[in-house]
Amino acid sequence: MDFINAILPYILSGISVGGQYSLIAIGYTMVYGILRLINFAHGDVFMVAGLIMVYLATAMPIYLAMPIVIILTVLLGFFIERAAYKPLRTSPRMSIMISAIGVSYLLQNLALYITGGLNKNYPTIPWISDSITVLGATTKMVTIVTPFLTVFLVIALVMFINHTKVGMATRAVAKDFETSQLMGIKINSVISTTFVIGSLLAAVGSMLYFSNYPGVIPTAGAMPGLKAFVAAVFGGIGSIPGAVLGGVLIGVCESIIKGLDTVLVHFGIIRNPLELATFSDAFTFVLLIIILIFKPTGLFGEKTTDKV
Repeated sequence: MDFINAILPYILSGISVGGQYSLIAIGYTMVYGILRLINFAHGDVFMVAGLIMVYLATAMPIYLAMPIVIILTVLLGFFIERAAYKPLRTSPRMSIMISAIGVSYLLQNLALYITGGLNKNYPTIPWISDSITVLGATTKMVTIVTPFLTVFLVIALVMFINHTKVGMATRAVAKDFETSQLMGIKINSVISTTFVIGSLLAAVGSMLYFSNYPGVIPTAGAMPGLKAFVAAVFGGIGSIPGAVLGGVLIGVCESIIKGLDTVLVHFGIIRNPLELATFSDAFTFVLLIIILIFKPTGLFGEKTTDKV
């Protein structure tokens, strides 16, 4: 029981940050499902959402800033798709990927220019930033809210995809891009909708993530973005439930690795810390290598067949 009490805060923290990775990963997996494109700028959209909140919170009440952050982030995602990806729709896939990398560095450098590279403190969001005690473990309310909010948003998204015309069009385009065009589906509208949904979830994820880790810098979206990408690959890129499961698993494992030294020393299993927290980021990418070797399609990914 003592061991469970010692490890519980890290599990709770892992579920929380894993839910935040999941919200970012859904953006990756939806865009890939339709365009077969890894949107490398998605993590930077997440970072920009954090910076927008930092600046808006100085000019207006937080309850007004939050919906405006979501709206501006959605508009940013929409604009990126129209300006950087739509003109390259018929170009080789490598061209679109290079464009995505270019947008990523553009957003980072714009953030660097605006902030001067300084660490900006994320504003305190009432209630979710409050402390709470769960089974003897003290944590922030955001840790408890994140998994429930993530599940709610994922269920709403699945219902949208399965039970609306736009959702059915999205599934059709993901299944067969060319045939969907021939059937009269408005491809551009479907793709824009996908970017809007991904950006919205990234904005929500940024509010949750930066409430836990309040420092916002121009590269703040790089590592969460990469981990969310690994989560999407782990679950099977193109699968929304897979992205969620992958995000939670990576978050929990990462958090346990960070706290393992403290727990092992506390119970006298080791005398001196092994500095295992140093390898928490490396674990994510080792996991990616293992997935690509043994199950390239991920847990819920479909095997692709080449048409002859």
